[in-house]
Amino acid sequence: MEQALPSIGSPFFYSVFFVAVVLMIIIDMLALRQSGTRKVALREAALWSAVWVAVACAFGGWLWWTLAHDPAYGAAVARQKTLEYFTGYVIEKSLAVDNIFVFLMIFGFFKVPAEYQRRVLSYGVFGAIVLRSIMVFVGAALVQQFGWILYVFGAFLLFTGLKMMLPEKEEQQDLTDNGLLRFLRRHMRISPDFHGEAFFVMRNGLRHATPLFLVLVMVELSDVVFAVDSIPAIFAVTTDPFIVLTSNIFAILGLRAMFFLLADMAERCHLLRYGLATVLSFIGAKLLLLPWLHIPVTVSLAVVFVVITASVLASLLFPKKPH
Repeated sequence: MEQALPSIGSPFFYSVFFVAVVLMIIIDMLALRQSGTRKVALREAALWSAVWVAVACAFGGWLWWTLAHDPAYGAAVARQKTLEYFTGYVIEKSLAVDNIFVFLMIFGFFKVPAEYQRRVLSYGVFGAIVLRSIMVFVGAALVQQFGWILYVFGAFLLFTGLKMMLPEKEEQQDLTDNGLLRFLRRHMRISPDFHGEAFFVMRNGLRHATPLFLVLVMVELSDVVFAVDSIPAIFAVTTDPFIVLTSNIFAILGLRAMFFLLADMAERCHLLRYGLATVLSFIGAKLLLLPWLHIPVTVSLAVVFVVITASVLASLLFPKKPH
């Protein structure tokens, strides 16, 4: 792997990151409460998406400036760590698009009104932050203790990428036979209808979960599945847990806004999944070839950016033919 530098995750750096994340979550929650249950407009989604990207870039800029002016690190370390941070951020942001397609499928299956989707996504993002944080530190501990696990990550990512290139099956849109949903419906009282944005309601003196609660469970479950891909993918760029965590979380924070921004484009970007599959395959191959081939972080960043951009442009130039 390119970098053999120790982690920059000092208590000071973690404190700044934690404060920044908490402040942004509070601002996001206040904005959500102020806007009520109305449907998120495209302009609002675009504005918030730009805000989240700007915050992530500002953190990267602060990271570079702080490291570059610290005698313990210097300009070379600052450049390396900042490159790793932005590469991890771009990878995670790209893979998050696949999350959005699955969210659309879940919302469509449950027929969730657009005005109720934002609350599910907000709770889903908060759950994802907790989950990703745990997985990052577990992954970092495994990599530190068992260096060979990087090759396991590589093989898994390569397999996942090649599998994604296979033609998509239409029946995957049906969640009727999902095992978790069957379990919840057998062991919980579920109300037949939505009750606004409530996850639970009282009916005849008994607490019932609403269909929106089932949607939230499925959204959280889908993030578990995607985290299994995205966390190893960033470990291909750096084994510094601070860089892995910060790039991952800052990408996740903008997921709700990005959902509403890209929701209407899901059908048009029909080739994007092949771009994501190519990215995963490239990262997996990079990990497997570590003993023989050194691929700089700058090359990884360029490959991810070019592949994702090309797949989006190809989708727009060659629209999907109607059935």
